[in-house]
Amino acid sequence: MPNGSIVDLQLTGKTALITGASAGIGRGIATALAAEGVATVIAARRSDALNELADEIQASGAPRPVCIVSDLYVENASVQLAQDALSAVGHIDILINNAGGSRPFVDLHVDEERWEEAFTLNFHRPRQLADALIDQMIEREFGRIINITGKSEPDHVNGAFCAKAGMHSWAKGLSRMVGKHGITVNCIPPGRIHSEQIYRNYTPEYRQWQCDNEIPMARYGEPEDLAALAAFLSSPIASYITGTVIPVDGGLRRYQF
Repeated sequence: MPNGSIVDLQLTGKTALITGASAGIGRGIATALAAEGVATVIAARRSDALNELADEIQASGAPRPVCIVSDLYVENASVQLAQDALSAVGHIDILINNAGGSRPFVDLHVDEERWEEAFTLNFHRPRQLADALIDQMIEREFGRIINITGKSEPDHVNGAFCAKAGMHSWAKGLSRMVGKHGITVNCIPPGRIHSEQIYRNYTPEYRQWQCDNEIPMARYGEPEDLAALAAFLSSPIASYITGTVIPVDGGLRRYQF
């Protein structure tokens, strides 16, 4: 049982590809999986941040991650990233689709280029990555695909939310097609999780107001709060959980199902 874990997640020896791993949620998931004995491949656009994370993981006693600099907006980026990850570690057991992010559209009319960018990063590239890796998961009769998505109660038009609603539908359908091969497909919509994006988009005053008025747990979450669920869903002991959408939001969302 690695690093004093209370529950053995049976992840030692597994491999994982985590996109958007240089900061925030992706960084937290990469750290959590590495602590459980997973050989990680971490991908993002910023090489300095990736190498800093790799140094931290290695210093903790876990295997040093493989770092791949990847801009997923580039054409064929998903196929190239999948090939590079497979070349580095031989196979991928766990895919964490975390790259992307909020794309709020304030204006009523939005250029098609902005819609294309939102859907490319938040729908097409994650889907393409899964498609590029699914056959080798089927061959090994084990796979975990976890998509970090978004909320389902938009206040206004947000290109990423629309794309991630598509991810929920796609993931549910895919889960029904690959479950017999030992592969699960799940989505985690985060609530307010501390990250560069959160600090950029929300003032300290607004964050405090939301903690006081809208979040039952009365705080913003940490990447580790979401990473704990991602690690569990990645594990063999979560083999009967698939096709789900499980928010990690401190109770912020008000929908019942």
